[in-house]
Amino acid sequence: MNKFSFDDLSGKVCVITGGGGVIGNAIAKGLSGVGVKIAVIDLLKEAADKTAKTLSDETGSKSIGVQANVLDKESLNNAKKEINESLGKIDILINCAGGNSPLATTKIEFMEKENLKDLENTFYGLDVDGFRKVFDLNFLGTLLPTMAFTTDMIESGGGSVLNVSSMNSFRPLTKIPAYSAAKSAVNNFTEWLAVHLAKVNVRVNAIAPGFFLTNQNRFLLIDEKSGKLTARGNKILSATPMCKFGEPEDLQGAVLYLLSDLSKFVTGIVLPIDGGFNVYSGV
Repeated sequence: MNKFSFDDLSGKVCVITGGGGVIGNAIAKGLSGVGVKIAVIDLLKEAADKTAKTLSDETGSKSIGVQANVLDKESLNNAKKEINESLGKIDILINCAGGNSPLATTKIEFMEKENLKDLENTFYGLDVDGFRKVFDLNFLGTLLPTMAFTTDMIESGGGSVLNVSSMNSFRPLTKIPAYSAAKSAVNNFTEWLAVHLAKVNVRVNAIAPGFFLTNQNRFLLIDEKSGKLTARGNKILSATPMCKFGEPEDLQGAVLYLLSDLSKFVTGIVLPIDGGFNVYSGV
C-alpha cells in the first residue's frame, strides 16, 4: 500500500447522519469513491435511499439508506442494528446532521436605540422553541448518534468520528445566535471526546466549513425574488479572501485526510475550510 493514499479506508463501514443533504451527499461521495461502505442516515427515508443509490451507481461501493431521527436514541439504536446486519461493524461516524432556522434568526444585525420600541426584530423577539430546536439539532444531534454508533469502534479497538462544525463556532455571526452557540458546543465536545476515547484508539475530529450555499442558509444569502446576492451575501464574499462560496466537493479532501491513516496521530482538532475567512481582518 502506498502510504500516501487512502487505501486504508477501502472496505470500512461509515455512518453519515444528514447524508441526504447537500453537504452530507458530497462527503459521502468522496468516501464512497475510495471504497468506503456508506450507511446514509436521514430523517426522510426517501432522501437517504436516493443518496445511497446514487453512491452505489456512481462508485460501485455498497451503500444503504437508513431512516433515523438523530434526536431519538431508540431510533438510532434500531438504525445501528440495521447497519450491522447489512454492512457489518461500524468503523467511521460522520455527524453531519444540523442546520439553522428562521425562527432562531434575528431580523436585524445590531441593537440600536430606535429598536427599543419594537423588540420583535431583535434578540428579544427570538422564538425560544426555535432556538431550542436549532441547538438540539446541532448539538444533541451530534451527541446522541455518537453514543449509538461508536460502540463498535471501542469493541474493535479503533475508529474515527468526524463532526461537522462551522466557522460560526470561532467567529459568531450576527443574526444567528442559536446556530453559532450550538456549533461552539460541538467544538468543545469534539475536544472532550477526543481525550475520553484516545486510549481506546478512537480519534475524534471536526471540520468547520465556511460559507457554502445550502438549503439552511440560502434564505440569508440569496434574494428569493431576484436570485441575486443579499447584502449579507455580499458582505460575506468581501470578507472571504478567495472571494467565493465553497463548493460541497471542497470538503472531500479534508474529510479523507482526517479519516485515513494519513492523520493517525491527529485527534481533537477542528479544521477550518473557509477560503481564508477566519484569518482575514478586513484590511
